[in-house]
Amino acid sequence: MIRVGASILHADLDAFYASVEQRDNPRLRGRPVIVGGGVVLACSYEAKARGVRTAMGGREARRRCPEAVVVQPRMAAYSAASKAVFRIFRDTTPLVEGISIDEAFLDVGGLRKISGTPVEIADRLRADVRRQVGLPITVGVAKTKFLAKVASGVAKPDGLLVVPVGGELAFLHPLPVERLWGVGPVTSAKLRERGIRTVGAVARIGEAALVSMLGVAAGRHLHALAHNHDPRAIQTGRRRGSIGAQRALGRSPRTPRDLDAVLCGLVDRVARRMRAADRVGRTVMLRLRFDDFSRAARSHTLPRATSNTSTILEALRGLLSAAMPMIDERGVTLVGVAVGNLDDGKAVQLMLPFNPDSGAELDVAVDAVRDRFGSSAVTRAVLLGRDPGLTMPMLPD
Repeated sequence: MIRVGASILHADLDAFYASVEQRDNPRLRGRPVIVGGGVVLACSYEAKARGVRTAMGGREARRRCPEAVVVQPRMAAYSAASKAVFRIFRDTTPLVEGISIDEAFLDVGGLRKISGTPVEIADRLRADVRRQVGLPITVGVAKTKFLAKVASGVAKPDGLLVVPVGGELAFLHPLPVERLWGVGPVTSAKLRERGIRTVGAVARIGEAALVSMLGVAAGRHLHALAHNHDPRAIQTGRRRGSIGAQRALGRSPRTPRDLDAVLCGLVDRVARRMRAADRVGRTVMLRLRFDDFSRAARSHTLPRATSNTSTILEALRGLLSAAMPMIDERGVTLVGVAVGNLDDGKAVQLMLPFNPDSGAELDVAVDAVRDRFGSSAVTRAVLLGRDPGLTMPMLPD
């Protein structure tokens, strides 16, 4: 699709969980709100102004903002709000690409005669979300997906920012390097150590120098983005490439047995979602975040695609065991698991021979009980008496 003008919208709900809480409880409006006690799942802009951040430990958050109101998360309310907002997105244009439960890209380039200019559509979208769902939303408008997302980030909270065609680099280059997709704390530190503090400074470096500094993939990626090279179109109806779950742990020490229980709970969720979506996958991935906010990821490719809980769990236990020296040294505050290289489960099952030892029948039987009597009807023995953590609302497969 050839796009003329700035016609890509990036719509992003502001402080989503906290905004739902403030919407539903008028006494919280205008006050600092923290969602989640042990670990901050989300916080209002009033709390952010006091230094509170997502994934921060609850004790540190309350130290920085002692007047904050701490509320327990209500995942059902957040899921319902997300569905209502996405209905508005799809009423606006059929070209919607969901990124998470609180943000999406929309292509409105072909709607000028029907709905007006992209700016008019964006302004109306924000008003519709506020009126119908009661939530603030920020929209960035640009010619590329990358720049639309950057624009919405700059415009937050509750704003609208249009990057005019021809003015993309003038807008982009003065911004800090952290505005580039893929620049986290580690990459940011590497760039700033070399005096590279703005996107413009990245653009002035040759691709070869960036590759030698950051590696082939990251160097080429940042070189392209710094020049606003992003040819990706809006993708609709695309099934997700991986299915995962994660759990924030706070800063309390965790024994290997504790971590194994967390892993079991996460794998149960992921495998259950895979079977519900008729997906199987070959690559299992373990993601860890440490006390110093650094991260590590490990993966393993299985000999054949599966959605079998026991097979996935065994592979991830191996990855976790190999990562224990890092955990012992640096502590761990988040564990995430995912299965990638997904394929259609029904098609794969037709090709594979029946294996009575696979455990798939038990997985299906357990899911049938959970479907009828609730997800807590059948629980692993290792999880008895343990907090299973939160099940985060997600986009459907």
